[in-house]
Formats: sequence, structure tokens, C-alpha cells
Amino acid sequence: MEQTTPASLLTTNRKALTINLDDSKYGTFAEIGAGQEVARVFFQAGGAAGTIAKSMSAYDMTFSDAIYGKAPRYVSRERLVTMLDHEHRLLVDRLGEQRGATTKFFVFADTVAAKSFKGNNDCHGWMGIRFQAAPGDAIPSEVVLHVRMWDKDNLRQQEAIGIVGTNLIYAAFYLRDDLEKFIASLADNVGNDRIEIDMLKFSGPAFTEVDNRLMSLHLVRRGLTNAVMFGPGGEVLQPSEVLYKKAILVERGSFRPVTHVNVDMLQCACAQFMQEPAVQGKDLVVLMEITMNNLLAEGALDPADFLARVDLLGDIGCTVLISNYSEYYRLTSYFRRYTKEMIGVAMGINNLLEIFNEKYYEHLEGGILENFGRLFRNSVRLYIYPMQKTAYERYIDTGHHAAPHAPAGAGVILSPFAQDVLIHARNVQVAPRLRNLYEHLIENRYIESIVGFNREILSIFSRDVLERIRKKDTSWETMVPAPVVAAIKRRGLFGHTD
Repeated sequence: MEQTTPASLLTTNRKALTINLDDSKYGTFAEIGAGQEVARVFFQAGGAAGTIAKSMSAYDMTFSDAIYGKAPRYVSRERLVTMLDHEHRLLVDRLGEQRGATTKFFVFADTVAAKSFKGNNDCHGWMGIRFQAAPGDAIPSEVVLHVRMWDKDNLRQQEAIGIVGTNLIYAAFYLRDDLEKFIASLADNVGNDRIEIDMLKFSGPAFTEVDNRLMSLHLVRRGLTNAVMFGPGGEVLQPSEVLYKKAILVERGSFRPVTHVNVDMLQCACAQFMQEPAVQGKDLVVLMEITMNNLLAEGALDPADFLARVDLLGDIGCTVLISNYSEYYRLTSYFRRYTKEMIGVAMGINNLLEIFNEKYYEHLEGGILENFGRLFRNSVRLYIYPMQKTAYERYIDTGHHAAPHAPAGAGVILSPFAQDVLIHARNVQVAPRLRNLYEHLIENRYIESIVGFNREILSIFSRDVLERIRKKDTSWETMVPAPVVAAIKRRGLFGHTD
């Protein structure tokens, strides 16, 4: 791997100059939508003749279509890929014989919508680099990302694109041996407050050992984005492409592992959500969401544990969202970036009680009232899954912090008939000073009880499943969906051994 000065010490100009002075790298810059900002950085750094074979831009749609083919959207992953395909083919065809034996060819491309003159557009873009890791490589490697710009004026957004693009090119050449550093370097000299990178994908022979889900998780950990998304097959998704103008139903959980209760909760909530007049006839997205707080519950991130949870959710056909939104109002606000349609949130009694815990809103000037004002604005509804009374009493006795199945304390008297009593949205008790607020939310259908649930599975909890797996108690197999059983056994997940 090529070595140079640590990226954290380099200015944008120095990164470009380092590449310009390396005779082994030669390529094309193709940029649409926010000026030729990345190429400009390289030209201004000096020595660009040693790096740039061609710099071009096709702003007019007719010209762009003539070069790259027609596209339904010009700021899209599809358009970026056609740009990379076209320019890389031309580069190798025209210069391969002349200098292919000694040159690592590359193409950088971006298609960007910076702040328009009217100022009412979504400011974002796609960029990527396709490159040879060694001269003559028949199969190139590639890095593609989606970026959002938060600056308020067009000029600053263009500047940010130039910096991020330069960071990407530099990292592709010099930071491939440390991908966490690669990811962190994307915000060098621009900062997380000016840009967000919410999708990143590595491919090709230089990245054969890379799991793009872990790379996406590092985007969240580094503060480059607040949420990343994966499809049922484990593919990295770009949230705006999935959520745009859709009705959204989400269930938050640990899913360690996903159980019959998790699935039943989502299916029942979905059945009710789809009956809402505001949802009927609309496209619907259903998500399972895990917060970073949950992933870091043991103090440090366990990549194998994280991938196991995502894989198991994928095995039952779920789209997965990983976020750093501890409060539900922040999660629903995130969805509002992409849609004005109705949002449903499925949760258990324990999570409902956490929402009514005032300590979580001390940082808000309006406290818990501000939380609910933010949470329920713009058509949001909570769907509450019931809990057995015994589990509820144990949960209350442990101060709302331990798992519902934790051993009961001396202060709780459990009735022999309590197992048959259910706590649901209509009879759960909140703090006396919040009861009027709670009744208001219930009566106005901001909060609804889930109906049609499977009463026979209410005693299932993920931690019980984990404990039984580790003790080789095969009864755990009755507590999770069949595909999850097969996957846990096949992959030896959560300490399972034959």
C-alpha cells in the first residue's frame, strides 16, 4: 500500500498536490451540477497535467443524454454509474496501449444538485471513483457515496463538494489499508456540520474483504450521518431512495435475536396501519430499527454481533435501519426529510413507558411537552403491543431499566392469576402528573393498542432466547421464526454450538 503523510495533517490542496506529483496515477474528471469543483482543486494545486487526462461537464440535458444515455433522474446513482462506465471505457481504450503498463487509470465522477437560484431544492449529490489498484488491472475497483450539503449558500456547497471529492480520491489511493481512517477522512477540512454522507459502498478486487454494512455503521459512529439502511439481502441502501414520499412503519428493538414477538408486533401494527385512510393507496415501507445505543450497550461495538442481527432480520425479509436517534421524536423528524405521508411506530409497553420518562427531555426547553409536540406533529401514530402483567410488574419494580423478565423484587406481590392479565395502551399507568396528557393522546388516537396479537407468545423475550442458546436448551427454537433458527445453527450465532 502506498504511504504518505497522515491524512489528518493534510490540507485539501496538499492532498491534490500529492496525487498530481505521482506519475503513476492518471485519469478523467466528469462533473455535473455544481461546477467542476473537484477538478478545480487539482488544477489549483499545481502539477495537474501529471494527473488529469480530461476534465469535462455536460450541463445541458441533451448533451448529457447524448454522451451518457437518457436518465429518468440526473442526480442519481444510475446516472453516476453510466458516467463512470462511459469515461472509464474511453480512458482505457484511448490510453491503454500508450501507458497502460505503468499507469493506474482512474475516473472520478459526480452529479450534484447544489442550492438553486430559487433555493427550494434538495441539496445533494452522488460521487464515485473507479480506479485500478495496479497498472493493467482488468477489473477496476470502485467507491461510491451519496452526500448531502448543509451550507445555506451555493458557493459554500460547491466548495464542500470540491473538498469531499478530493478527500475521496486521496483516500482511495492512500488509505485503503485502514478503512475506518478512510471513512473519517472524507470529512477532512469540511466537517460533519457542512456535509452528510449517508451511503457508502466499496466494490472490486481492492475491497474483496470489505463488508459494506460495517462500513456504513462507521459512517454513523463517525458522525458523518445519523442513519444507514440495509435491504433484506444485506445490500446497502440510500435512505432517500427507499423512503421518498412513502408511508413508513417502523419497529425499534434489540433483535438479539429477532423473536416471534418482534414479528407479531410488526405484522399486527402493519395490519392496523394499512387500514388508516391516510395510508390506503399509498406506497408503504416497513422497517426494523436498531439504535447505536443498543449496539453499544455492552460498552463497545461487536461487529460480529451487529452483523448477526442484521443478517437475521434480512433472513425474514426485513429492511433494517441503524440510527443514532435515541429519542423517537428525532427518528420521526428524520423520516420527515423524505416524506409527508403518515408514520407509524410499533413498540411494546416498556418502550411506551420510556417515552413518558421525563429525564430524557431535560435538554429540551419545553421538556416532555416539547417532545410530544415534535413526536406527533405531521401525522404520527404509536401502536402499542401488550405485555403480561407479571412481566410489567417486574419491569416497574426494577425502575424501568432492566429487562421485563428480570427477577421480581421484594416490593412486588405477584398474583397467581396475573399471568392471564395483560397491560396494554388503555390500562397502563403513567406518572399522575402526566395522566391527563396521556388520556388526551389516547382519545385523539395518537396512541393505539395493537389488536389481533398472538397471546401465546407474550412470554418470549430475546434475553431468554440467548440464555437458552448458550445453555444448549433446545426450547429456544420454538421462540424464534424458522429461518432464524436455521441461520443461528448454520452460522453458529450467539454462542450456538452443535
